[in-house]
Amino acid sequence: MTITDPIADALTRIRNANLVKHETVSMPQSKLKEELVKVLQKEGYIENYVVEQKDGFKYLNITLKYINNESVICGLQRISKPGLRVYSKAKNMPRVFDGMGIAVISTSKGLMTEKEARTNKLGGEVLCYVW
Repeated sequence: MTITDPIADALTRIRNANLVKHETVSMPQSKLKEELVKVLQKEGYIENYVVEQKDGFKYLNITLKYINNESVICGLQRISKPGLRVYSKAKNMPRVFDGMGIAVISTSKGLMTEKEARTNKLGGEVLCYVW
């Protein structure tokens, strides 16, 4: 079975693990997913992640972050989909809940938050919102 949208799959796995309060979540590794997880870790939405090799395949093992038994991630939403790509210029970067969340943008310099993209005057594809 091939996944047509690996980012949506990764976000769904994280969302589902959060709902049932799992400590960790695992998914097949790709460079894009690893970059996404790096952004989430840098912004404080997840505790940690490791890339592990098992049976010849690489997996991302993500340790989720909880404060007072409540998940730090309240919501994840995929914005740009394979059937409908969403792009934004540096001046028109989206604001998630008036700055309380982040938008993850795929730019020519890699994945970054909308704040970093705005600061670096870079536009790109709006991958997802996290709050």
